[in-house]
Amino acid sequence: MIGGMGTRLLDWLGFGAHGHAQGGRRHEDDHGAHGHSHGVIDATIPTTDRGIWAIKWSFVILAITALLQIGVVAISGSVALLADTIHNVGDATTAILLWIAFVLARRKPTKTFPYGLGRVEDLAGIVIVLIILFSAIVAGYQAIDRLIHPQIVTHLVWLTGAGVVGFLGNEAVAVFRIRVGREINSAALIADGYHARTDGLTSLAVVAGALGVWLGFPIADPIVGLLITIAIFGIVWQSARSVLTRMLDGVEPAVIDEIHRAAEHVPGIEAVDAKARWIGHKLHADVAIRIDENMPLSAANKIAASFESELFEHMPALATANIRFSNDDADHDHPHPHSNDHPHDHGHKAHHDHG
Repeated sequence: MIGGMGTRLLDWLGFGAHGHAQGGRRHEDDHGAHGHSHGVIDATIPTTDRGIWAIKWSFVILAITALLQIGVVAISGSVALLADTIHNVGDATTAILLWIAFVLARRKPTKTFPYGLGRVEDLAGIVIVLIILFSAIVAGYQAIDRLIHPQIVTHLVWLTGAGVVGFLGNEAVAVFRIRVGREINSAALIADGYHARTDGLTSLAVVAGALGVWLGFPIADPIVGLLITIAIFGIVWQSARSVLTRMLDGVEPAVIDEIHRAAEHVPGIEAVDAKARWIGHKLHADVAIRIDENMPLSAANKIAASFESELFEHMPALATANIRFSNDDADHDHPHPHSNDHPHDHGHKAHHDHG
């Protein structure tokens, strides 16, 4: 039971198996049942809309939370609570940043930006990670300052109430953003979810500190603050690793494994050399396949088409799949278009943006 609770806690902080978005999914016909439809639907259209929808509603929840905290501030007159409320309102503006990123990601590719503006989403993720880092530094500084210069904590009831409100509001937003972020494979939205969770942890520290003071242990306030600062730094590390990996064109190993798994379902493919990268929450794959060099052109095209269909079936986050042929070991290691009477490039563009 303790081990299970530890695993859930690590996952809650972003260290678990579900802490990052994944681009593939396990295919049901690994056991022989091939019952999926092979109709290819561009998942990036509804996922972008869903991301915007999640941002809108999470912003509403944070606005309600801030209003409730402002009400507590008005009743208690606490300057500390006012500062914390202003902090939460300022952090809520990251939702606007992500909103802009998702809107830009819907724009059509141009000659200047042939891959579209999906990278803006990754850039927003970097800014969010920096904001989380700043929150951790501020929280740590305040905790150390309270250890060196102890302060008399007043308005315990109001502090506790405001802390509970702040934690519940931010945690609701965190769960919402992280869940939708994983659904649409958006590292930026997931990072913003953990950003809300750090704000919730800060509010929880207020509650723990107030309880400590009420029990006669005023030093509990800065100690809890330091512990939560450590947790926030852990979230910074996990979020930064995920977002920076995408900025550097990295993908989860499971994505490449899924491409090879899709190839196993297509007879005639002898070897696969796969590359992939994320542009925002859209996955782009560049795959070279090796087939029998004596195979007729029509048969080769059928294999490529079947493989393409399998890729989209295995990987709902896939936006484009460019499939090429390589018929010897040298080409397999360094894939390039094949010459003579074989198809040079078999690419599929499933990138349809609805304005």
